[in-house]
Amino acid sequence: MIEMDEAAYGYGNEPLLEGLSLQLPRGSFHFLTGPSGAGKTTFLKLCYAELLPTAGHVTLLGQDAAALARDDVADLRRRIGVVHQDCQFLDHLPTAENIALPLTVAGRATPDQAANLSELISWVGLKSRAHALPPELSGGERQRAALARAIIMDPDVILADEPTGNVDWDMSLRLLQLLVELNRMGKTVVIATHDLPLIRAAKSQVQARVLRLQSGRISVAGADL
Repeated sequence: MIEMDEAAYGYGNEPLLEGLSLQLPRGSFHFLTGPSGAGKTTFLKLCYAELLPTAGHVTLLGQDAAALARDDVADLRRRIGVVHQDCQFLDHLPTAENIALPLTVAGRATPDQAANLSELISWVGLKSRAHALPPELSGGERQRAALARAIIMDPDVILADEPTGNVDWDMSLRLLQLLVELNRMGKTVVIATHDLPLIRAAKSQVQARVLRLQSGRISVAGADL
């Protein structure tokens, strides 16, 4: 679903990532690790065409990222859900409306979708907080809302950038469980994290590969965590 062939990205004349060659197949589960500043967020941005490679090629859902027109990028983003590290909400809208924003923007906020929205909100454990404003949510509730918003369009791929960085251990495990369940539904999942205990906790739940970013290059640790 996502392929990189000698892909690279740099800011100015300084390469941050280079020689990236890998495949993230349909239904796979990956953890992306590496020290702070290694380029994990930049790697994820290449995976949803927020950034384009400065060398090499990135293929997203069968399409060359560099050849995508604006409408193509919009269509692509409906198939790739992103949970950002610093999730932003519209503070004047209730949580449920924030989660539904992608549907509203796409013109798909129909009565049928309203039922799906209610089911999704219950699935992430926010039924009692659906009418709360974002500033009233805890860190864990915000992350679950961010996950719900990322998957409201039923994407094929979910990219999560440090989704457990600002929550306690119990909430980290709950978020992990939600992502594992999505993977069992056939979704491709990539989680950028430096939380090694979280990766170890996943071992009993899902077969995953660990991608390590260091010195601008990536190595695949294998199928076993």
